[in-house]
Amino acid sequence: MTPPDEAAVAAEVRALADLNIDGLRDEWRRRFRASPPTLRAPDLMRRMLADRIQAEALGRDEELERRLGTLVRGYDQGRKPTAPQPIFRPGTVLEREHQGRTHRVEVLESGFRWQDRTWRSLSEIAREITGVRWNGPRFFGLRDAPSQGAAR
Repeated sequence: MTPPDEAAVAAEVRALADLNIDGLRDEWRRRFRASPPTLRAPDLMRRMLADRIQAEALGRDEELERRLGTLVRGYDQGRKPTAPQPIFRPGTVLEREHQGRTHRVEVLESGFRWQDRTWRSLSEIAREITGVRWNGPRFFGLRDAPSQGAAR
């Protein structure tokens, strides 16, 4: 097997910038051998096509493919895209100060560790810390609210 020509891959990705929406749809049909999604967002289609070009040459990122598929299905159903949830590698530590106390949460392979217990979600931890229902990613400063937490 010959190694991929990274310069050629980069050139193919750059060429997407010159395509209008119809050209992007044609390229979609060629690359995916399927009808393009009903997107009217050329930038999103360019990103998805760039991913496909890179994956064909360099290999597939399964998690990214799943997230992109979810995004396209949302567009096809008339929903605007939301910011994807951040994905942290096990070992990442999230910190949040609340009422003068710093809370440290470690990301695990299947959940989160806080106060020597394993939790399924950040929302469960946020509820335990505050006593009220919170969106966990928002509480830890990972979503579009004033950021009060940090990932390290």
